[in-house]
Amino acid sequence: MLSVLGNRTYRRLFAAQAVALVGTGLLTVALGLLAFDLAGSNAGAVMGTALTIKMLSYVGLAPVITALVARLPKKPVLIGADLIRAAMALCLPFISETWQIYVVIFVLQSASATFTPAFQSIIPAVLKDERDYTHALSLSRLAYDMEALVSPAAAALLLTVLSYNNLFLGTVAGFMFSAFMVVITALPASSAAAAPATSLWHRTTLGARIFWRNRHLRSLLALNLVVAAPTALILVNTVVYVRDVLKRPDTDLALALACFGVGSMIVAVGAPRLLDRFGDRAVMLTGAVVIPVVMLGATAVTFLGLSGAGWWMLLTLWFLLGAGNSTILTPSARLLRDASTEETRPYVFTAQFSLSHACYILTYPLAGWAGAIMGLSPAAFALTIVAMIGSAGAFLSWPRNTTPAVLNILNRDPGSEEQAVDQPAAERAGRRAEPR
Repeated sequence: MLSVLGNRTYRRLFAAQAVALVGTGLLTVALGLLAFDLAGSNAGAVMGTALTIKMLSYVGLAPVITALVARLPKKPVLIGADLIRAAMALCLPFISETWQIYVVIFVLQSASATFTPAFQSIIPAVLKDERDYTHALSLSRLAYDMEALVSPAAAALLLTVLSYNNLFLGTVAGFMFSAFMVVITALPASSAAAAPATSLWHRTTLGARIFWRNRHLRSLLALNLVVAAPTALILVNTVVYVRDVLKRPDTDLALALACFGVGSMIVAVGAPRLLDRFGDRAVMLTGAVVIPVVMLGATAVTFLGLSGAGWWMLLTLWFLLGAGNSTILTPSARLLRDASTEETRPYVFTAQFSLSHACYILTYPLAGWAGAIMGLSPAAFALTIVAMIGSAGAFLSWPRNTTPAVLNILNRDPGSEEQAVDQPAAERAGRRAEPR
């Protein structure tokens, strides 16, 4: 897996991603403690609202921003987004009202809605070999898991000598390092500027239309809902479980989040072998089974109470949910790559970024406000139902014994209607077809 780091361009981009995510992990821990400091037992509602605002900026702005910057060089776009994120993170230590959290989070996450899809769409152009790209996806998943493992561990250590407000400075440093690495990296030339001129509306909706016409991507939409349910439960309500229900110290919040990351990381490490042996469908749909089952267990133990061994039960459940999420998230970019061309790739990755986060507009408020009004048990049960619905949709949408199809709807004639062209993935650059 680590052999892919021999590519200097990818190595630098991966370093930028990893360090920025460590800073984002510090932000997650510090933001939860800031919300508890300002709102007490209603911290879940504050976090739920803040994360919903984050999702609204992702869903509403990501496709529009991608369309607006489509013809711009990628490097200044990535650097500018990182600098805006660093500036907003620098404002967080000075917040004294909950509404200020919402404003800063909106601007910061709007910049992330610019950075992340652009960053992800570059990687297939850097690593064109199938196996290298799969290894890069596993490394990328590991980098995301650092947000839930290394960052909380570092946060737990820092919280023994610093106040949580100082953790925000680590977020600033992470974004600044990411900008620096992009500055010194030679990025591959984009063909977007040479693509036929199209309207802003065409470019804004292009990725969503590709999703709708591809059966595998429609299944991915349902899988996004499966992932959103446990993620919302953990990010929104872990601070309530740890501080309010179990009466444990700040450092245990970091430990609980770290268990979620460890589960995801273990699966990500084994993902290349699993995908080679079983294919995308089997691996991803396994996660669609595991997550609802584990969430049903989490609902049961929440109803019964978390006294006694409840702390260890919580850590176990969070570990399993992290593992289930990784079986879906790690291979998902392979589907996106196979369903796009070089010209449509930024739009497809942006559509996944936007549509996947649209699921959190449902699950974050459900976790936060249902937990605050009705209690953690009804909130956990409602999220379990959401995961079950997504799982059923994924199984129904993804037929057996099929290979991913390439759906190219970008014509040379910009004034004509889009045409859907199906092509087996095995015919593209000698790629291996998914096992039957």
